[in-house]
Order: sequence, then structure tokens, then C-alpha cells
Amino acid sequence: MKEILKEKEVVNNTPHPNTKSSLKRDLKKLGLTKGDIIILHSSLSKIGWTIGGPVAIIKALMETLTSKGTIIMPTFSSDNSEPSRWENPPVPREWWSLIRKFMPEYNPKYTPTRGVGIIPEVFRKFPNVLRSDHPMASFAAWGYHAREIVEDHSLEADLGEGSPLSKIYDLNGNILLLGVGHLNNTSLHLAEYRSYYEKKEFRDTGSAISIDNKRKWVIWKELNHNSDDFSEIGSDYEKKIGYISKKVGLATSRLLNQKDLIDFAIDWMKKNR
Repeated sequence: MKEILKEKEVVNNTPHPNTKSSLKRDLKKLGLTKGDIIILHSSLSKIGWTIGGPVAIIKALMETLTSKGTIIMPTFSSDNSEPSRWENPPVPREWWSLIRKFMPEYNPKYTPTRGVGIIPEVFRKFPNVLRSDHPMASFAAWGYHAREIVEDHSLEADLGEGSPLSKIYDLNGNILLLGVGHLNNTSLHLAEYRSYYEKKEFRDTGSAISIDNKRKWVIWKELNHNSDDFSEIGSDYEKKIGYISKKVGLATSRLLNQKDLIDFAIDWMKKNR
């Protein structure tokens, strides 16, 4: 019922439905071109009512970039994580050991996404889309550099060195924000790994994975991520370069160079955290 009411609101707020063709026109006006490498963060409802929904949006991206381009999306499964740190919602302490014992192991083929929206959940099931092996912080990719980006995503890499984010940086890729702001900009976590600031710390985390075809709960060290200032970082960066957002459908959208933003964010964190 909640989803029906939300869709009704989107319909009422959309003067004219989006189509794959209209989205392709908007994406090109935003600056997207054949062969680009992009990491996408998105809100389906902010784009406005779209004929074909997430499928049309994904196809519009693929046809704009062509097979020479590359699309990456976060396909996080944050419920396969250390339960003592869950906040949305928290669970009773007496459940923690049961979760560690019985959480199904991560499988890139069927483990669902959580908290990243419907577009990445649909995208991960598309033909020729590959997904990395990280049990909490996986990414899915399609196109020319897909395999290179998702392979060898170790537990310790997470969102730092050796992660798909760092590979996008090395390939001089772009960040595409459709209807979301920098609070959702995962690439800024790479800046956290590369920057030095006062309260930077690593802590134990865990997930269920498959080792030699046996389920096992494993523990490793992960950066204590903090996205509280991501919106401020993104705003300051856009002011610095004089960036003006545009619309894709009804969504305020941005296409930004990932490397340039991360380099800016590294210095920003050193000065302000």
C-alpha cells in the first residue's frame, strides 16, 4: 500500500511521463557521451514517472554510453554485517549471536541489495552485468571495463584502495547523481581512506561468506566511515568549479569527474575534520 501511495504521488507530480528516448536526450544534455565511465547514484521517484521504470532508465544509460562505455552501481548488502552496529533499525542484543551464526553467506548472483534503491537492484540482474565479491560493499558493472572494475574486491578493500571506487579513479571515470545529492556519493568514502584527519580509525566488522563451499562468519578491519559532511564537501566543490546542475526527467542531476572531486575531498577532510 505504501508503494502504491508513493507511486500515486510521483504520477501526480509528473506533468508528462519520461520515456527511454526523453531520458537519453536529457543525459546527453547533462554531458554523458559514448564511451564514458560512470558510477551512478539515483532516486527513481525523483526522476518522475517513467514508462518502463528502472528498466527504461538503465537502457537509456546503456544506449547512451554504448558497449564502449561502462556503468557501475553500488549493490550493497548492508544487512550481512556486524549486527551490534545496526542502527536502521537496531536489533536486540540477544539476537546478535544468532545473526552471526545464521546469516546466509553472500552470493553475487542472488544476494539482494539493501538501501541503494530499485535501480541498482534491477541493474544487477541485467545480462552481462558483473558483481564484485565483497559481502557488504559490492558493486555491479556493465560495459567495456566491467570485469576490470569488479574483480579482486577483497574484504579489506571495502571502499578504499583496490576497491571498484579506486579503479574508477584510475580510469578517470565520472560520478552521475540522478535525483540524489552528495550524501549518497559513495566515492567520497575513497577520499576518507586517502585522507588524514583526527578521528580516523579502523574497527572490526564481519560478514557471512563462502569459503571452500562452506558458510563462515569472518571478521576484518574496516574504516569507521562517516558521511555526515559529504553534502558540505560536495557543495563546496561545486562552488569551487562553478558547477550548475541540470535536469534528467524531473531530477536535479550532476555529472562530475570522480578524480577531481576525490582529490578536493582529501584536502577538505584534512582541513575540516
